[in-house]
Amino acid sequence: MTKESIQEELKAAHEATSAVKRLTDNAKQELLKDIASALEQRVDDIIRENKKDLERMDNEDPRYDRLLLDKDRILALSTSLIDVAGLPDPTGTLISRKELENGLLVEKKTVPLGVVGVIYESRPNVTVDVAALCIRSGNVCVLRGGSDAWYTNSILVEIIQEVLQHHQLDVHIVQLLPTDRTFVSELLSATQYVDIIIPRGSQALIDLVREQAKVPVIETGAGVCHTYVEQTGDLDKAAKIIANAKIQRPSVCNALDTVLVDREVAKDLLAKVVPYFQESSVKIYADEAAFSILKALGYPLLELAKEEDFGREFLSLQCSVKVVDGFEEALTHIAQHSSKHSECIVSTNADRIDTYMDMVDAAAVYTNASTRFTDGGAFGLGAEIGISTQKLHARGPFALEKLVTEKWYITGDGQTR
Repeated sequence: MTKESIQEELKAAHEATSAVKRLTDNAKQELLKDIASALEQRVDDIIRENKKDLERMDNEDPRYDRLLLDKDRILALSTSLIDVAGLPDPTGTLISRKELENGLLVEKKTVPLGVVGVIYESRPNVTVDVAALCIRSGNVCVLRGGSDAWYTNSILVEIIQEVLQHHQLDVHIVQLLPTDRTFVSELLSATQYVDIIIPRGSQALIDLVREQAKVPVIETGAGVCHTYVEQTGDLDKAAKIIANAKIQRPSVCNALDTVLVDREVAKDLLAKVVPYFQESSVKIYADEAAFSILKALGYPLLELAKEEDFGREFLSLQCSVKVVDGFEEALTHIAQHSSKHSECIVSTNADRIDTYMDMVDAAAVYTNASTRFTDGGAFGLGAEIGISTQKLHARGPFALEKLVTEKWYITGDGQTR
């Protein structure tokens, strides 16, 4: 029988909020530790189901690496659960407290958001990360993963729900929704049951959610990340930073997409970058100046860049390179093409560093370091739902601390107005 609606699932999620809100700090910690243990015990089962998803995807697809869960990655997920369990509970924090002249005591505290809906693609790690963060912060989550990760997401949620059941808790605290596209609009319109929607994936997915949602949306944006090498920069450090940002894990949103380099040092920098890129077979889309330099250096995987190669999120072993005539041109290029995710300057000029850090509009700006660090775990925040590139409520790693809102508590003794 074909399913016609997800109203029952959404209603069950809304009702489950009372169960998770009642959990003590210690109970939430123990729950996450038990989920971590269950993942470790079920490694082989998870890999088996993940293989079913991998077999349906071309291994040359940039999403393949995101989809892959091997033993090390599963154990890393387990470790991240323990890390989240050890973080302070973000709920119940007293933000302000004052007594008015009429005797009313007015307090403001942090409280859970409620039901968090997350729509994502090809990232089964998100399933575990979101569940952990929502449980720790007293929220319920409804997960709508992509069809390409259905088997993996299903077993992960099955494991989580078994632990919830073992703790005699409502299993609807964490739910996996069907992948049918017909249900997406239903989720995005469920203002009665869902408090917030978070899309994580391609720009097309984010645009779809933004355009159709009636439920409030927090975007976790696509990453178009630049590394700008200013003429005073240490070129050896710059080459290592560029190589790490592009090669270490090219399929993620904080990986480098475009290298900008001052004309004065372009030849020397690219000569230092070439060995790293050649070893990993990075394809370069170069503007005319960079193309000429790289061709003279004998770089094999080279193509003359088109305008659309700048401002493009590659998510693979490809990037664009542009030679700029100084600092101001670099700032202008970044302003035009950045997705406001992560941006880096390599320089020793203190004034230009300060100007860059203040003027570049991005969630994370770096001096002399790889953009690959833009991550909840790397920033000491535990797991994350994604990197928010918007400016309301959350910006940068959307981690535990941001899964709360505010609530006013007013205590009186018969006062009337």
